[in-house]
Amino acid sequence: MFYVIARLVVRPLLWMLFRPRVTGRENVPLTGPVILASNHLSFIDSIVIPTVAPRRVTVLAKAEYFTSGGVSGWFTRTLFGALGALPVERETHRAAQAALDTALGVLHAGGAFGIYPEGTRSRDGRLARGKTGVAWLALTADCPVVPVAVHGTDRVQPIGARWPRPRRVSVTFGEPLTFPDHRGQAGKGRARREVTDAVMEQIAALSGQEKAGWGASPDAAA
Repeated sequence: MFYVIARLVVRPLLWMLFRPRVTGRENVPLTGPVILASNHLSFIDSIVIPTVAPRRVTVLAKAEYFTSGGVSGWFTRTLFGALGALPVERETHRAAQAALDTALGVLHAGGAFGIYPEGTRSRDGRLARGKTGVAWLALTADCPVVPVAVHGTDRVQPIGARWPRPRRVSVTFGEPLTFPDHRGQAGKGRARREVTDAVMEQIAALSGQEKAGWGASPDAAA
């Protein structure tokens, strides 16, 4: 109930601040488990995407956002609470697996889960090669992946900025991707790499970003 009431208040406010252009909302399945895999330009991505998506989207947010004090702490707690975000610890392998397990729980319950395969925000506007947690989730839950591209959120709240600034943003939802040839292969590194690269190629096509470090072999954690 809190989610419904808060969304009725928060969503109009965010639409007024960001005036988002949204393309491809019809590509997001309205029922059943689905992963929304996006590029990552700003902290504000985790607010914008759930706001404009046609269904509830669960994202993970740093646990500090739910415990920090002051006005900014209240602001982030209220926003993430309104959007149904879940707190998660970071910086350790165990925490990374716990995050994946939390995401898998959302998908097994038939929900939509938002993830950033790059693992962190881009600091130079380029698109890093994805980590393979997105593939592990997709293959384990046997669900589609909708590639997503955000534009302009880096101008709303650049890295280091304390408060968001009113700027227009855009969000594009691509066509859902499925991977029948890799079904049941979540435990195979090559399958995870191929699925992840296919997802990232679609994100790159939607975002138009320059690729960075795609020749590397990133960690399998999300």
